[in-house]
This record gives sequence, C-alpha cells and structure tokens, in this order.
Amino acid sequence: MLGIHDYWLFVLTGVLLNLAPGQDTFYIVGRSLAQGTRAGIVSALGINAGSVVHTFAAAVGLSAILAASASAFTTLKLIGAAYLVYLGVRMLATRSSASGPTAILPAQSSWTAFHQGMLTNLLNPKVALFFLAFMPQFIDVQSTTKVLAFLALGATFVFTGTTWCLILALASGKMRESFVRQPGRTALISRVAGGVFVLLGLRLALSRP
Repeated sequence: MLGIHDYWLFVLTGVLLNLAPGQDTFYIVGRSLAQGTRAGIVSALGINAGSVVHTFAAAVGLSAILAASASAFTTLKLIGAAYLVYLGVRMLATRSSASGPTAILPAQSSWTAFHQGMLTNLLNPKVALFFLAFMPQFIDVQSTTKVLAFLALGATFVFTGTTWCLILALASGKMRESFVRQPGRTALISRVAGGVFVLLGLRLALSRP
C-alpha cells in the first residue's frame, strides 16, 4: 500500500522510540508536575502538532535542506535551546499561582502551553532529521507515491506518540496532586521543572547532529 513495506515493524519501532525518554518526555512531565494535568495534556498535543509539521516537511523535502546545511542545523538548534532555557528561567522566577491540585488553566494559558510545546518540537532539528532518516527505510524506492507514504507513516507515528504523551501527562498530573496537598510543594515542583528545562536547553545546544 502506497509503497510502504514492513508496516507493523515500523509501528513497533515507532512505539519503542516513543517510550524511550527524550526531550519531549521530560517537557511533558515537567509541565504536568508544575502546572497540572491539563497543562501536560495541552503541551503533549502541541508537541505532536509539531510532529505533524515535521512530517509534512519531510514529505516535501524541507528536512533534506536542513540536513544538507550545517549552518541551518546549528542556527535552528541554538534557537531551540535558547527557547527551552527561556521557558526554564521563567518557571524558576515565577511562583506558582495554582490554588490546589484541581486548579485549572485559563484558555489563554492553555493556548500558551500548546504553542510552547509545539515550538519546542519544531525548534529541535534532530526531530526533523529523525523523520527524514527513519521513514524512508519503510518506503519502496520505486514507489510513485512517496509523499503519500511519508504522510501515512507520519500519521501513524504521531498517533502512537500522542497516545504515549497523553499517558505521560495523565500519570504526571496524578503524581502532582499528591504533592500539592502539602504547602510549598507547588512552588518547589515548578522550580525543579524549570531547572529541567534549562538543562534540556543546554543539552540541546551542546549536542551534535
């Protein structure tokens, strides 16, 4: 179908890759612990929206341009790293205003969590290169529908990734509820999450292609 081969091997490999802890995992867990389940869920949806964009980029060849240009890769990587550090510093400097484990993010804050999650994914060039390097292995080189094959595989990967990310957000949100029942824990969690974001940004900045 569409020149795709070993589809179920692709699904299994994709699930294992989703389960492996990475930047997205720590971002979602950090958001959920610091701001609650809703923030984690919205962030997870934002991250996977970024994966949708990466899928389209790989399908039309934009990721190939990024892979061929060392300067473009480095520039995007540093922007992404700076953005993560910025988010982390903000969380370190801002005291949580949540009133308890059932505090709900307003619509504006939900949108902020969504687009910040999406940006962290889009500004990670390694995600773009992953899509470009991983998916072609499951597409027949003779296929005349390579773009559709890319989109089909991308949709599969995004679906499994979204499922896992939502599980992470829900589990981390539940964990947060047990912490925030005690005074002062919410602010501590927020600072820890901010520190994790700063470390993720530094890790991304120092990483190699």
